[in-house]
Amino acid sequence: MALEIEHKFLLANDGWRAHVHRSVVYRQGYLSSEANTSIRVRISDEHAWLNIKSAVIGTHRHEYEYEIPLADADEIISQLCRKPLIEKTRHLVLDNGNLWEIDEFTGANQGLLVAEIELPEVGRAFHKPAWLGAEVTADLRYYNNNLVAHPYSQWRDSV
Repeated sequence: MALEIEHKFLLANDGWRAHVHRSVVYRQGYLSSEANTSIRVRISDEHAWLNIKSAVIGTHRHEYEYEIPLADADEIISQLCRKPLIEKTRHLVLDNGNLWEIDEFTGANQGLLVAEIELPEVGRAFHKPAWLGAEVTADLRYYNNNLVAHPYSQWRDSV
């Protein structure tokens, strides 16, 4: 069984940008997003994945990911996935031995920045960089599957 242990944060400032060591563009769509699971297809460069994740609010949940043919992923995203798609650039930042994934959204979620850290075990302590803002791990609005149904561009003024 695969377990994802993750914390999500907003960004307090752009101090992280000077520490980006790699960026990757993602396009992803959701086939299903139910009360207990979400199923998505993600494309990056010349690779594509099918991802099944338990829809649990909090720091950890079950996650399974399988590489699939790129042509299949393109067709699934264009023909079967809910719109709008999730479009983002993921910036990878190393800080105090931790890898931070900072998602800079475009498209219908333009302007949203979310930092995530995945941990090897529940409750593991980690350093919080000065550029880190409020934790939003428990806030449903910041989950990608919810950003399809309620894009950031539609609720930006209420944040």
